[in-house]
Amino acid sequence: MDVDGTISTGSAGERIAAEYLRLAGNTILESNYRSGHLEVDLVAMDGDCLLFVEVKTRRNSSFGDALEAVGRGKISNLRKAAREYLSSGKAPRGCGEIRFDLIAIDLSLPEGTMTLRHLKGIS
Repeated sequence: MDVDGTISTGSAGERIAAEYLRLAGNTILESNYRSGHLEVDLVAMDGDCLLFVEVKTRRNSSFGDALEAVGRGKISNLRKAAREYLSSGKAPRGCGEIRFDLIAIDLSLPEGTMTLRHLKGIS
C-alpha cells in the first residue's frame, strides 16, 4: 500500500520512530518483535536501559490523535510481549533497567507536517 494505506502508515511511523531514537543516541535491537499474537514495535537500548517501544501513527484525526489511540489493553500487551522477549534470552547482557515508551506520530499529509511525541516510562 502507499502512504495513505494503514499498513504503510504504520510502517512509515515505525521507520520515523526508529530514526528518531537513533538520532537521540539509542541503539535499535529489533523492529517488530513478535511472539504469537503479541508484538513490540521497537526494542532499543538507551545506555544500559532496555526500551520496549510502542509506536502509534495516525494520518488524520477523524478517530482521535495517535496518543488517544493507545489504551490500557495495548500497554498490557506490550508488557506481555516484553516478558516473552526477556524470557527468550534475546536481551543483551548488562542491561540495567527496563522502560516502556510510547512514540505517537500524527501526520498531516495535506499540510506536509508531522508531530512526534515521545512518552518515556508509560505504565
